[in-house]
Amino acid sequence: MPDLTALRRIIDVRLPRYLAELAMLVNVDCGSYTPDGVNRVADVVADALREIGAHVERLSHHPNDGGRRLGDLVIGRVAGDGPRLLLIGHMDTVFDPGTAAARPYRSSGDRATGPGVTDMKAGLLSGLHAISALIEAGTRPAVTFVANPDEEIGSPFSTPAIRALASDHDVALVLECARANGDIVGARKGIADYHVEVVGRAAHAGVEPEKGRSAILEASHQVLALHAMNGRWPTVTVNAGVIHGGTRPNVVAERCELQVDVRAATVNAFEAAAAEVERIAASPTVDGVTVSLRRTAGHPPMERTEATGRLVALAASIAAELGFDLKDAATGGASDANTTAAMGLPTLDGLGPIGGDDHSVDEWLDLTSVVPRTTLLAGLIGRIGEAL
Repeated sequence: MPDLTALRRIIDVRLPRYLAELAMLVNVDCGSYTPDGVNRVADVVADALREIGAHVERLSHHPNDGGRRLGDLVIGRVAGDGPRLLLIGHMDTVFDPGTAAARPYRSSGDRATGPGVTDMKAGLLSGLHAISALIEAGTRPAVTFVANPDEEIGSPFSTPAIRALASDHDVALVLECARANGDIVGARKGIADYHVEVVGRAAHAGVEPEKGRSAILEASHQVLALHAMNGRWPTVTVNAGVIHGGTRPNVVAERCELQVDVRAATVNAFEAAAAEVERIAASPTVDGVTVSLRRTAGHPPMERTEATGRLVALAASIAAELGFDLKDAATGGASDANTTAAMGLPTLDGLGPIGGDDHSVDEWLDLTSVVPRTTLLAGLIGRIGEAL
């Protein structure tokens, strides 16, 4: 393992290149449903991987169900020594086309802003620069680098590939940025997205309302029952975030649809909450109304395990050598770390630089954290065997 001081020196020299690449990537519109923009990011990632001698595979998305096309999945394999590491970062953002032009990359003092600057273009670049620094320092780790195009929509295209790769690796490190207070992530809630469709019977609301069966009324009962689940089990949160229904105010609504978010930190609570959602949908309150439930996306919980604890301890030890304290946190958001952890692969997340206000106009990155956090990541990759 190279000396941390030497690694930090290499990464510090690479900082101008890192910042130039960061500005370029932030100024690309690459929302999950903007595949051409995602593929521009994929070009940069693939070129960087080839530069360090990786074998690069690029998989195109071809929807066969009439769905929307997504960007490419990039997989780079670096042949090396030691434990087999799976590094995962995503190329997509949550922002619509035109966002980059409206508020492009900007830096002022120690802070950079722009769409996706933290979530997660900075982490994506830190992964690439950490591997490059290790190779420049004379260490060639055995790393598979995954850059996926669809994490912000639940990774529907990339999850099968991530699962297949996970079974052949010893550790997964996920490159989401650290929390705003500097914490890395040792646990994440599981998430399940549901689509609820309610079908009743239309009728004239003034002349013969008794013939109607209101889908909106039933949807209201469903929402109340779903929100009553909050707090019933520790860590469970439920939110009916979108509702569409009806046609006119003088028509008893025939149809109504809900989009529901369910989260929990443990497998037991997650399964209990999912079972209750199914029970509520199967027990409509309004006579003559039917309710159908479809699970549209999700991630299982990432629970903090003994193996996670060892990874956290190693990361904290390396951070101490670099001169800063490091702790881990649990968060309510899901990532691809949920997938690898659920397969039993020791997983640690939040290993990018420090940032905050993800998914908002105020998203920011702490530029002073880029070098120390990329050095931490490089040190962790190089010393990962100590935690196994």
